[in-house]
Amino acid sequence: MRDLPDYYTTLSNAIANAMKALDRGDPLSAKMLLKQGRFQAEEQYLAATGGKLLSEEDGE
Repeated sequence: MRDLPDYYTTLSNAIANAMKALDRGDPLSAKMLLKQGRFQAEEQYLAATGGKLLSEEDGE
């Protein structure tokens, strides 16, 4: 199996943790976990790409 980028695994873990929170009946925690995971994944993506977004790669 090839290595996945850190931002992918960060977001996947956040989703898994949010699903557990939903199973416990805690939607507020699930929402917080998803927001935190998204923020961390965005930071990791920007660090991995030198701060470039996908739209910037195409010259848009």
